[in-house]
Amino acid sequence: MRIPIHITSRALSEIKNIITNKNIPENYALRVGVKGGGCGGVSYALGFDQSREGDQQFDVEGLSVLIEKKHVMFLMGMEVDFHESNEARGFVFTNPEIPKRHDA
Repeated sequence: MRIPIHITSRALSEIKNIITNKNIPENYALRVGVKGGGCGGVSYALGFDQSREGDQQFDVEGLSVLIEKKHVMFLMGMEVDFHESNEARGFVFTNPEIPKRHDA
């Protein structure tokens, strides 16, 4: 099965850096998921976790990625990137298939 998200090389590098420097156990994988879904829409989550029942597991260049089956449809087509600037640094979720809104 094809992974429903795209993890950029910058994000992949940062995730592997975190695994190495934060001593994440070998039997843990990157968990990608969603939270919420009310008026504010969904928010996205990244973390490290062990596989659970109901997970789909994917391999991205040697990185094990877990996504709950019920979250797959919310993550379809999403891109996970890592941005670093003077103001902020962190992981960013974008959906390149959805055109950006231009407010008048």
